Amino acid sequence: MSAFQLEPRLFNASDFDAALTLNNLNIPAVGQLDRAQLEFLLEHSLYAFAIGEQQLHAFCITFAPGAPYTSVNYQWFSKKYIDFVYLDRIVVSENMRNQKLGEKLYLAVEQRMIRDRCAPILTCEVNLNPPNQGSIRFHNRIGFHEVGQQESKPGLTVSLLSKQIS
Repeated sequence: MSAFQLEPRLFNASDFDAALTLNNLNIPAVGQLDRAQLEFLLEHSLYAFAIGEQQLHAFCITFAPGAPYTSVNYQWFSKKYIDFVYLDRIVVSENMRNQKLGEKLYLAVEQRMIRDRCAPILTCEVNLNPPNQGSIRFHNRIGFHEVGQQESKPGLTVSLLSKQIS
């Protein structure tokens, strides 16, 4: 596999089925989706990136303020910030973990935010209960800081994170 195949690119329609499968293999780190939900997310997303050509290895979906998205975590950030980008989900296939694909996707989002001058803050959340220790360490390492916590649904507590983008 060439290094070029492991660089972020814009998400496209041919990624859809693989993204749905990949997403649902990564529950509870991300919420389960059905076809209609994924279509909705992509239709209303600000940026959606993918990694992989012949096979999808990773993807992410982001939102801008004002999206018609009812996620309690997105709504929390919408109340706290006027101008932000919300990274709703980032998924990396299990066999491609520790290859820096997550880091590459975050960098692609940050570079696009800077290029488009769209917002100064990137936001996301990480599960505290059930704990996602790898994700917590990863987000701390790449410059995110906790700005709150909330119970997203019964039994699911998240750490709400933000990162200043310059």
